[in-house]
Amino acid sequence: MSKPAGVIGIAPVLVVTDVVKTAEYYRDTLGFNIINYFLDPPVYSMVERDGFQIHFGKADGIELKTNEQVRKISCDLIIWVPEIEDLYNELKAKNADIEGGIIMRSYGREFIIRDCNGYKILVCD
Repeated sequence: MSKPAGVIGIAPVLVVTDVVKTAEYYRDTLGFNIINYFLDPPVYSMVERDGFQIHFGKADGIELKTNEQVRKISCDLIIWVPEIEDLYNELKAKNADIEGGIIMRSYGREFIIRDCNGYKILVCD
């Protein structure tokens, strides 16, 4: 029997109204690098940090739905980091929209940020 095919990555795609504004926010505020834009004007963009990608697709309309609008105790992305205090301080210095501070949960520490589209990002260690 042959070995199962391996997975080398996965990237969430967030639907946004402005892919350029969003990619630049992730670069300037959250420390990602912009990989590329597609078409002119752009309808798709990709960012990367430490080998992990997030993609953005232009919405067909102007109304966006976050996961929290469908399920109140939900988030849109979870990012795991080994140096949670360092990332918290980095994002705070760049005026990221941080909801509260780092809190302790039964599974570890976490904090929440909102991106420029209102998407809720949970950061855990």
